[in-house]
Amino acid sequence: MSFHRSTSLIFIIFLTFINFFLQRKRRRENQENYPPSPPSLPIIGHLHLLKPPQHRAFHRLSQKHGPIFSFRMGSHPMPYMNASPKNDIVLANRPVLIIDKHLFYNNSTMITSSYGDHWRNIRHICAIEIFSSARLNAFLNISKDKVKHLLHKLSQQSSSRQDGYFAKNILVTMVAGKRYCARQFKEIINQVTKYAGVPNPGEIWPILNWIGYEKKMMMKLGERTDVFLQGLIDEHQMKKTTTELDAQLGQERLVDEPDILKLPYLQCIVSETLRLCPPPPMLIPHVSSNECTIEGFKVLRDTTVLVNAWAIQRDPNLWDDPESFKPERFESGKDLSHKFMPFGLGRRACPGAGLAQRVVGLTLGSLIQCFERERVSEKVVDMTEGEGLTMPKLVPLEAMCKVRTVVKKVLY
Repeated sequence: MSFHRSTSLIFIIFLTFINFFLQRKRRRENQENYPPSPPSLPIIGHLHLLKPPQHRAFHRLSQKHGPIFSFRMGSHPMPYMNASPKNDIVLANRPVLIIDKHLFYNNSTMITSSYGDHWRNIRHICAIEIFSSARLNAFLNISKDKVKHLLHKLSQQSSSRQDGYFAKNILVTMVAGKRYCARQFKEIINQVTKYAGVPNPGEIWPILNWIGYEKKMMMKLGERTDVFLQGLIDEHQMKKTTTELDAQLGQERLVDEPDILKLPYLQCIVSETLRLCPPPPMLIPHVSSNECTIEGFKVLRDTTVLVNAWAIQRDPNLWDDPESFKPERFESGKDLSHKFMPFGLGRRACPGAGLAQRVVGLTLGSLIQCFERERVSEKVVDMTEGEGLTMPKLVPLEAMCKVRTVVKKVLY
């Protein structure tokens, strides 16, 4: 009996000590103005609040706890924000994750490496060798060819599912000058976004790395990616082609990239689509290289910061009628970078934004020019979001297309 009493007394003293420590820690955080935090649970932190899709779960929490709050995955704190961070240099680093080690060459790629000489060197190479105006113009015929191929398929089939092959075909052809490996490329990308779109248990509870199931899967995917990329490297250099373009649109030719500048409303449609459906709803995490203050809250050095672009671009305090599709909101030409960030923001913004807007504008313009479209039924299009890093539609889009006269003139 005495043994049990002693054990109970020790346990009570231990719990009292833990409670005292936690309360003292919370008081210190409040005094130093750390971001507020929802109530957490032992071991798991706030994971029980993170129901898919993540961006909507974070948005619901921000409506209750404010646009900036602290979120814990296991024992790892990370501030979350619905506001555009102003500490650009301090937040230009990236977290070190297991997936980056095995799939992104130990955080050495442009997306995953932290801000510094290595990243600046890679960024400079990409800006000059891949995303410069001269390079984009050299890739012009590839985009045109792929758009025509897409139009052919849609005009010859009553129903056709592209399922993401179109964009991936363009990328593979630009990089490798070949088309037959797009399916393999798509499979690899789908697997990468699958792992990147959900928290890795080993990041939250490091002890699980001893089991290493997902780690082994990522290592296998990394090896498969290496084989694929090595095959692309060994291919001949990309074809460099340039074409002279007609000066204006007509029924005798398809819309071309230079024409996009003459179609401001089409550009507004693309921008509004990216506002409502940003490619990554949650921006790639930033890491503070030094202690900083965000919206009046203290953020420590080496803290992972999450930015919800989806929530910012639907914030009623920033946008008029944010849930409605209104391309006209972009007609003013004002600088909206503080609230419009489909490709990120600041120094770590995606350098391929110009390429993406060119391809999307050319594709959308060609589809509108060549087809009349209707819904397959009276039901409203299901816009439910699926799981993954890039917010895919849960239910693929289906539409009825009627060929217009211009198709026969330019494609046959």
